[in-house]
Amino acid sequence: MKKEINIKNTVKEIITKFPELIDIFSSKGFSGLDNPSNLNLLGKISLEMALNMKKINVNSFKEILEEKINENLYNVDLALIEQKKIEGALTLTGLLPCPVRIPLLEEFKKFLDKNPKLQVNYELKAASSGLDWLKNDVIKANHPDKLADMFISAGFDLFFDQELMGKFKKEGIFKDLSGIENYNTDFNNERINLKDSSGDYSMIAVVPAIFLVNKDELGDRAFPKTWKDILKPEFKKSVSLPIADFDLFNSILVHIYKEYGMEGVKSLGGALLENLHPSQMVKSDKKKINRPTITIMPYFFSKMIKADGPMVVQWPEDGAIISPIFMLTKQNKEKELKPLIDFMTSNEVEEILSHQGLFPSILPTVLNPTTGKPFMWVGWEFIYNNNIGKLIKECEKVFFENSK
Repeated sequence: MKKEINIKNTVKEIITKFPELIDIFSSKGFSGLDNPSNLNLLGKISLEMALNMKKINVNSFKEILEEKINENLYNVDLALIEQKKIEGALTLTGLLPCPVRIPLLEEFKKFLDKNPKLQVNYELKAASSGLDWLKNDVIKANHPDKLADMFISAGFDLFFDQELMGKFKKEGIFKDLSGIENYNTDFNNERINLKDSSGDYSMIAVVPAIFLVNKDELGDRAFPKTWKDILKPEFKKSVSLPIADFDLFNSILVHIYKEYGMEGVKSLGGALLENLHPSQMVKSDKKKINRPTITIMPYFFSKMIKADGPMVVQWPEDGAIISPIFMLTKQNKEKELKPLIDFMTSNEVEEILSHQGLFPSILPTVLNPTTGKPFMWVGWEFIYNNNIGKLIKECEKVFFENSK
């Protein structure tokens, strides 16, 4: 059962019950909570009041706290499921974005409980665990019959690399079985069309990359509003990037290459000051050295920024680069997979992605909180005309050579 945080409880009550949350509180300016005397000072202040005093979004912070206290619970659940494989069951594997993994797993378990005849072996890890284990599974399979029946994950390299999922795509193994003819108007307009014209790949949502600009570090440089701006010489060694978030980082590389060529990738490498995790990015203004002027990060984490601080959220005027959350489904399992596909494309799931994770949904019936904002999409024509796996490796090489 999911553990929840009551925002009416005091900070002391919460820390006493969940001491593993001290680091998260510290990252938002609640220092010294491992000291009993400091903790006692917050004994009469509710979490809600404390966050409001620091002008921190209460709901977003609550979700991050709950993700932390529940991560072990769900890791145990998944481990037990892995030990009890059901012979002949459908197989679902992939990565879920960390901010929404727990509510999605909860919703999925409810769905399975309501459909006891539907047997599914599933392994849905947190996106922070990386793609390596999933890539290894695909490489080991080396045959369509040994692949999972359904994949969920963000990123380009797994799904388009000719040595990985790309080779199975060429064999016609996968098909878009979502039944969604028209995507949300955010992703189906004059500027952008996310629907795969070949009918092979499905999407359920996207992860947008935006900027945080530290005004105190900007100096007399012009405020950066576009991707082209951050490639300018004046921002050399001034940018932090989520390199460890491989799916989003690789998507940024591919888009920069498509728009500005390899010179753009060189400039992005030269702009790198530091590799930070998004949870570190939101407090980068507190760093004593190597404070980035521009931080590129998933939109979700921007909601953790204090309203009166030096960090300003900038949605790129030329569009937030997106890393699509793909759903791959086997064509020969269309009938068996339909309940799972319907679940993943349901309003309940899509609203969790869109409203709780700020990962805009492709479903036309969902009103995204980002509606009206521009997105940058590399385009299916570019994807199909390039060896994306090879291109990512080339871009990574150039990027890191120029980041030294």
